[in-house]
Order: sequence, then structure tokens, then C-alpha cells
Amino acid sequence: MQFAHLRRREFITLVGGAAVWPLAARAQQGEPVRRVGVLMHTAADNPEGQAGVAALQQALEKLGWTDGRNVRIDTRWGANDVARDRQYSAELIALTPDLLLASGTVSAAEFQHATRIIPIVFVLVSDPVGAGLVDMLSRPGRNTTGFMNFEYSLSGKWLELLKQIAPGLTRAAVVRNPTNPASIAQFSAVQALAQSLGVEVSAVNVRDAGDIERAVAALARSANGGLIVTPSAAAMPAGYKLIITLAAQLKLPTIYPFPNMVAEGGLMSHSPDVIDQSRQAAGYVDRILKGEKPGDLSVQEPNKYELAINIKTAKALGLTVPPALIAQADQVIE
Repeated sequence: MQFAHLRRREFITLVGGAAVWPLAARAQQGEPVRRVGVLMHTAADNPEGQAGVAALQQALEKLGWTDGRNVRIDTRWGANDVARDRQYSAELIALTPDLLLASGTVSAAEFQHATRIIPIVFVLVSDPVGAGLVDMLSRPGRNTTGFMNFEYSLSGKWLELLKQIAPGLTRAAVVRNPTNPASIAQFSAVQALAQSLGVEVSAVNVRDAGDIERAVAALARSANGGLIVTPSAAAMPAGYKLIITLAAQLKLPTIYPFPNMVAEGGLMSHSPDVIDQSRQAAGYVDRILKGEKPGDLSVQEPNKYELAINIKTAKALGLTVPPALIAQADQVIE
């Protein structure tokens, strides 16, 4: 929680600072103002999303791009909702930006569907080739490039870690938003590992809070169940917070896609460093605004993954975390 609050303060400070210096006043000083439209896949109150925007702005400032001076950043929060993403992508494109930045597969797909001219940089996309965003990772072509958040083969790691912390696990539900194309391949990667671990897995499609409540309650009716929460489900409004609450009530071991969810009471998470992706994205934004073409910039794969474990939550679930697992963790919450 402390990390999330810190990032939120940084975000508010950055946005507030931009508000103090109106764009028109800055532009009058003679420096051209470039415009960047940002479409986030999370809700506006999501700490991870706020921290990502703050990290992007901080990294851009280090590269000489200050919001309100020589760049204007317009941000919308799609909450992983297709209709909302479509509306906001149209709004941002109508502002005639020099560049678009998309967080998540759905946001990136909406941008690319709407324009093949404006450069697009994405972060947190699992399979940009499979989603049709780029031709190949090494040379994307088109008007789009960016940063992957998961290699699909590593999605099976969620099940492996869940089995380590809950050895009695025999059934696991993979909670996903079916409108996100990445969720299909992620389930396949989990399923490929399931038999060797002695776990029966099922995909649970959720579109709203009611779907989540019904799915979790159904899993809890029999013993030895657990949950794998994919990024697409976690990004839904109230998605991960509701699952944290239900998992605690129903004593279900659950693994989440991002560490802030563990800080808020979730059992464990395994994910790339998503904040670092936003920092790296600033480098591509800088290069494209200075004239490079996105199609010539290779898509970058994640090079660092983080494991977070909440010991307090584990105790409440009656689980003993193996010392070897604690030793692997980047973040342990007592």
C-alpha cells in the first residue's frame, strides 16, 4: 500500500504541476508543443495505472519532454472495457496527436483500428503478433511498436506457483475477460502445464461483478480449489478488489498478475516490472517524436519478473509458505 500511495502522490504532483502552467502560456514562449494521447487499460483509480502514467511522465521529463511546456499528454482510462476504449480512442485521435500510447491489448487494438497513420506505442501487450498489431517482433512494420508484458509460455508459472504455496490444490479457475484476445492464449499456457501438476483447470469468463461473484462462489463449493486472475480480469472496474475480498471470505488461494494486488491483501503475484515498461516506453516516445518510425523499432520483451507474497494472507488461508518460495520473492508482506 505504501508503494501505491507514493506513486499516486507522484502522479497527482505531476498532473497538478502541468495544470499550473497552461499549455497556451508555455507555447507562447516559442517552443513547439507536441501532443501525446494515452489510453490506459485500467480504471482511473487503479494504483498500478496511476503509477504507470507517473513513471511515463517522469521518464519523458528526463528526456526533455515536460507536460505543459513542449508536450501535452491527454489521458483516458478505458478500464479494459471495449466500448469505453472505442469511445476514448476516438476522442484522443480527434485531438490530432503526434503519437498515441496504449496500455493493454484492447486499447492498442482500438487505436490501430482507428488509425494507420498516427504512430502508436503500446505497453502491457501479451501477444502483439497474434493480436495483429505488428508483423513481427524484430521489425513491426505498420505504425505500431512497443513492449510485451508476458510471454505466453510463462503464464503457466502462475499455476506452478499456486501449486507450490497450496500443495493440496486439485482445481484452478482461470478468471479472464473474454473480450481480450490475450486471455485465450494465456489459458492455453496454463492448461498445458496442468496435467503434469495434477490440477484440473477451467476458464471462467467474467464481464462484470456479478459474473465474478458467481464464478468464485461456484469454485468454493468443493474442496482444494484456487484462482488464477489474469490481467484482463484484474483490469475490470472493481475486478481484483472484489476477488481479493471473496477469496478471503471463501478461503481460496489466489494468484494475481500485479504486485499492488498483493499489497492490498491478495495472496501472491508474478508479473513483469510494469512500471519499468512505462519508463522504457518513454524512450520510444522520444525517438518517434524526433523522427524515427515505429515500424523500425523492435518490440521489446520483458526482461525482469517479480514475485510478491503476502504472508499475512497465507496464514489467514491456513497456508504455510515454503522457505524456498520466500527466498525467491522480490516482495514479502508480513
